[in-house]
This record gives sequence, structure tokens and C-alpha cells, in this order.
Amino acid sequence: MDLDTLRTFLLWCTILNGGLLVVAFLVCSLAGDWVYRMHRRWFPIGRDAFTVAIYAVLGAFKLLVLGLNLVPWLALVIVG
Repeated sequence: MDLDTLRTFLLWCTILNGGLLVVAFLVCSLAGDWVYRMHRRWFPIGRDAFTVAIYAVLGAFKLLVLGLNLVPWLALVIVG
């Protein structure tokens, strides 16, 4: 695989995953009650535990996007 192709691939992965992260954040922050009610149908979970779980999932996803998409892309940009 060519470095330019890999650089372009990682750039688009970063853009798409970053956009998904922003959309998930906006849905959870603007329609949090709706998201909670939807998940409460399937899982018996309290509101505080749900808030902690969503915060942890979004935080883990953000770290994965940064660590697996953005950092390798920046390294390839710096190298070549």
C-alpha cells in the first residue's frame, strides 16, 4: 500500500469517526432523556448509572478515534 493511500485512508477514518463522535455527543446531550427511556426498555438501569455509562462509552470512543485514527495520520503527515 502506498503511503499517500494510507494517509488518505486514515484522514477519512478520522473525519468519519470524528463526525460520528460529534453526532453521538449531540444526541446524548440534546436528547438525553429520550436515549435513556429507549435504553431503559431493554436494560434495568438507573439514570445515574446510565449517565456514567454513556460518559464512559463516549470517552472510550474518543480515545480510540484519537489513538487509532488521528495520531497515525499525523505521524504519516510528519514523516512524508
